[in-house]
Amino acid sequence: MKKSFLMLLVSMLMLVIVACSTDSPTGSSNGNSEPKEDGFTVGFSISTLNNPFFVTLKEGAEAKANELGIQLIIVDAQDDNAKQVNDVEDLIQRNVDLILINPTDSSSVVTAVQAANSAGIPVITVDRGADSGDITAHIASNNIAGGEMAGDLLLSLVGAGVKVVELEGISGSSAARERGQGFHNVAQGKVEIVSQTANFNRAEGLTVMENILQGNPDIVGVFAHNDEMALGALEAISAAGLDDIFVIGFDATDDAVAAVQDGRLSGTVAQQPVLIGEKALETALSVLKGDAVEEFIPVDLELVTE
Repeated sequence: MKKSFLMLLVSMLMLVIVACSTDSPTGSSNGNSEPKEDGFTVGFSISTLNNPFFVTLKEGAEAKANELGIQLIIVDAQDDNAKQVNDVEDLIQRNVDLILINPTDSSSVVTAVQAANSAGIPVITVDRGADSGDITAHIASNNIAGGEMAGDLLLSLVGAGVKVVELEGISGSSAARERGQGFHNVAQGKVEIVSQTANFNRAEGLTVMENILQGNPDIVGVFAHNDEMALGALEAISAAGLDDIFVIGFDATDDAVAAVQDGRLSGTVAQQPVLIGEKALETALSVLKGDAVEEFIPVDLELVTE
């Protein structure tokens, strides 16, 4: 009798162990614990979530992933080139079906792209491009056109023959190169340009602008490759007691738009991060279903001045 009872307990214990072992772990950042109907899993390596623009882009991607039935795994590179490569390698090990990459640096990311290529995983770049590797599609604003829009606005405010500042983004990133190219297309030869990088960072924008003002008291205008640097520059200008320097940013983040409305920021080039995130997921699904997609998928820009 005791023997039969013990055998029954052992059998019940084995059933519990088997049931627990069939539970599926989830690595999805969109909060879904069950596999999606399509079975598609997409990894998304974002350069940094310490920037409001990329937080908004992420939110657009997450919402569209839920709508389309895609399991989305998001990793934050924290503006660290080596971490981004490691993050992408981890996504490869997790057998994702496609990888979206918003590069920290267009050159350094090539290693990650090539690793995905070798694993047979399609790669789509978002907002910033990669210098080489097999890229299925690139989704971004026309940064050259945006730089030209900012240059035209600044020239209309300051006129020719004056000295202006260009706060550059991360050296080597396609966004910094292209926004700078567009700005120089318009402003080169018409104004004297003092260019220095502040790495798309607000705190660096503040420090760099403070240093520039000390050596260049005759500055009358600033174009920053993103709003974070522009807002940092505004802090430096305000601290110096100056109120006659025009500052233009890029991205149209909430803080920047508020600064435009308050009259502190002269303008910002509006990207549409939510739409970029949405298009990234729509394009990913098209690729995974075997549909043809364009190599470059542009997202419209507009100038915000009030």
